Formats: sequence, C-alpha cells, structure tokens
Amino acid sequence: MEITEVRIHLRNEDRLKAFATVTFDGVFVVHNMKVVNGNKGLIVCMPSRKIKDGTYKDIAHPITNEFRHSLEEIILRTYNEELAKGTAPAPAGIDEE
Repeated sequence: MEITEVRIHLRNEDRLKAFATVTFDGVFVVHNMKVVNGNKGLIVCMPSRKIKDGTYKDIAHPITNEFRHSLEEIILRTYNEELAKGTAPAPAGIDEE
C-alpha cells in the first residue's frame, strides 16, 4: 500500500497543531488524522469517535507497527514542510473538513 498524498491543515491551538488527510494508492482517503503536541513532542492520532462511556475509539488505524511508523513519519514530515512554508493556520474553532 502506497501513501500517494498527504494534505495538512494547520491549526492555531495549544495541543492540536494540524489535521491530516491521507490518500492511499490514489483510491482511498482517510480524513481527520491529528497532529497533536503530546507530552514528549508531536504525535499522530488516528480518527476516532466518542463512545457511550466517554472514551474514544479509533475508527481507522494501522495494524502493524511498521506501517504506523511509516505513516507517522510522512505525516510529520509533511507537517514540518507546511510550517516551513509559513502557511497561516486556521483560527481555533473553525473546522476545515
């Protein structure tokens, strides 16, 4: 499976730094992955939904650690490239997707 496109939507929030949209093999897209400032630096969170007990469950996620690492690496690289361009982040409270 090849990652054919990564789009980053910068955010202007303390913890949430960006949303990522990733296209696989040019035929399947996953929206709402998040780049979050965690306790040990930037992390990538998979799209999730809140369940009845108040916790969150991933809707889509990598099955292997190897693919998770590759996906995180390309998302964070693309995020850093967007930051370097100086693209203005969306104001807090405005959803782009």
